[in-house]
Amino acid sequence: METESATAFTESHNPATGEHLGNVPLNQIEDVRDAIQRIRQVQINWAETPVHERARHLRKMQRFLAAHADEFAKRIAADNGKTYKDAFATEIFAAILGIDYYVKHSRKVLKDKRIHGTGLFGLYKRHRIQHVPYGVVGIISPWNYPLQIPFTEILMALMAGNGVIFKMATETLQVGQLINEIIKAGEFPEDLFIQVNLPGRLAGDAFLNGGVNKLFFTGSVPVGKYLMAKAAESLTPVSLELGGNDPMIVCADANIKRAVRGAIWAAFQNSGQSCGGVERIYVERPIYDQFIELFRTQLPKLRVGSGLDSTSDMGAMTTENQVRLVKEHVADALANGAELLCETEIPEIGKQFVPAQAFTKVNHSMRLMREESFGPVVGIMPFDTIDEAIKLANDSDLGLTASVWTRNRKLGLQIASQLQAGTITINDHLMTHGIANLPWGGFKNSGIGRTHGEMGLEEMTQPRLIVSDFTPVSTMPWWLPMREAVYQRLVGGAMIWGGSWKMKWLGLKKVVSGT
Repeated sequence: METESATAFTESHNPATGEHLGNVPLNQIEDVRDAIQRIRQVQINWAETPVHERARHLRKMQRFLAAHADEFAKRIAADNGKTYKDAFATEIFAAILGIDYYVKHSRKVLKDKRIHGTGLFGLYKRHRIQHVPYGVVGIISPWNYPLQIPFTEILMALMAGNGVIFKMATETLQVGQLINEIIKAGEFPEDLFIQVNLPGRLAGDAFLNGGVNKLFFTGSVPVGKYLMAKAAESLTPVSLELGGNDPMIVCADANIKRAVRGAIWAAFQNSGQSCGGVERIYVERPIYDQFIELFRTQLPKLRVGSGLDSTSDMGAMTTENQVRLVKEHVADALANGAELLCETEIPEIGKQFVPAQAFTKVNHSMRLMREESFGPVVGIMPFDTIDEAIKLANDSDLGLTASVWTRNRKLGLQIASQLQAGTITINDHLMTHGIANLPWGGFKNSGIGRTHGEMGLEEMTQPRLIVSDFTPVSTMPWWLPMREAVYQRLVGGAMIWGGSWKMKWLGLKKVVSGT
């Protein structure tokens, strides 16, 4: 959204090279309120548009994405710092698959549903649940997956009949411009989707004060809590995804090669800037030495470099602040007895390249294990019993995802069922976010609500119950005035429904006699 009076701009730079990528006009607070009003006017008609018609617009975006997939992956890499291969696999391809899911399944999820199993008072009535769009949905997204995270929420919002006001993270505004291009290709009604550029510290207040009907936020725990408190003033519902400090439990019978390779993928993909990535690894003692030795040989093979270089496995970190936090966590761990197991080499071409590092002799007094590092660092600890592993894994105020690695299906399910996280994977990690039909969200301080799949679509709507009664009678027994005989029959009905066999018999007599 650009205004004629806009004079201020936000500059975008490649985090790997510092190259200037472009400028995006900065909006004012009043622009947000104006945008919400414009969206609301258009959304009324959009809500009446059949789901299959909405789906046609999504198909147009899908074709546009597919036609420009390689180009867009490289634009994401330049703006975010990740490798273009990473951007293609986890963002572009995931978005294309996501469109396919919502096109094919939204109608079934959003259609009216009959409610069955009604008791005595509803015996002659029909009950129906309708999914009513909220109206204007606000989406505030992060910089780590700047296309996939907001785009999935935009898809769900639009398919559910909402309009969208969107704020992209300041660090990845060029991807925000890319999203504008994709939306334009969908040929949606004008003003159904509007993107604004505001500083992060202002966006949440602006959206809520401007009157969004629901807010979706992905970001830090403190900001999420602030927005939830702010939303409470107007009882505006929120959906919050606030990060993780995710554990990985490796049992003695695990496929060690698979576990090590899976850990390296889940801990260092996107330079470790994944809220669902591995940050803590717990390995059963009988295989601990073997696990860390294989880790020691495999991790240094990762090639760190420019995200636009075809030989790079890991790119630059996106922000200087995140680089600083990772270094603080590493310094704290080393100062308290941790030992560096292994690390990768880094190029000398920019300040935001950080080596992938693994540490041993760690414990839960260290920030590395206690807090979300959100970078290419991981701590590895041994454990002696399954109960100990579960206790260690759950020893966090965050609970987004976790994983269990074992060949024993029964054991894997047993452990998974005791972990306090929204998603548990067995023999894999960091992949469910890209699978459109699976819900995404966490326990504890990792947030509230769910996105993706059926649950995500339902989060974009309010349930409306419609109860109908077309029985050809002029009154109901319990309407006023209620005769004593009717009351006695109701008492008898309660005795039949909930009493012992003797009480049922007595209740039947009341129903028959009315006394």
